[in-house]
Amino acid sequence: METYEAIMTRRSVPLVTDVPVEKWKVERLLDAAVRAPNHHLTQPWRFIVLTGRALEEFADAWATGAQREGKDPEAARSKALRAPVIICVVERPKGHLPKVSDIEEHHATGAALQNILLAAHDMGLGAMMRTGPAAHIPEVRRHLGLEDGELIAGLIYLGHPRAEDGARPLSRRTDAASLTEWRGW
Repeated sequence: METYEAIMTRRSVPLVTDVPVEKWKVERLLDAAVRAPNHHLTQPWRFIVLTGRALEEFADAWATGAQREGKDPEAARSKALRAPVIICVVERPKGHLPKVSDIEEHHATGAALQNILLAAHDMGLGAMMRTGPAAHIPEVRRHLGLEDGELIAGLIYLGHPRAEDGARPLSRRTDAASLTEWRGW
């Protein structure tokens, strides 16, 4: 698949099958992630890949936090288990270093997330980035072993797309022409 085609046809795949994703495929996605541009090569990320029992334990932590917050723990648990693999992309900003700003670290991590999503699409995998409440639940942060200053930049749900989702339309986007101001052309 050509790069432009991957960008123009990538879509979020919210529902995937329970078929396991091969480890080598996830490794390739992570290899793509670390190729993201980042100022001063700070590599402001790390990855936690959850599957099998580790995914169940993550779901338990999310459910515990949801219950503490007065929300439905089973709904939280089911959200955590909607794909056979979750790649948790953890942002580790290094803005404390000279010439490095947090905003550049944030954008670099976003580029790493996008690389994963595009590479998954190219490999025929279904992927969807979510974050939401789980990123801020103390039980989830503790379970994942996040340090002070680290944040969950995204949870990428990963699996094999269901056959019936193959014709899912692309989401609407505002035409670039209506968002662009041309100067000096």
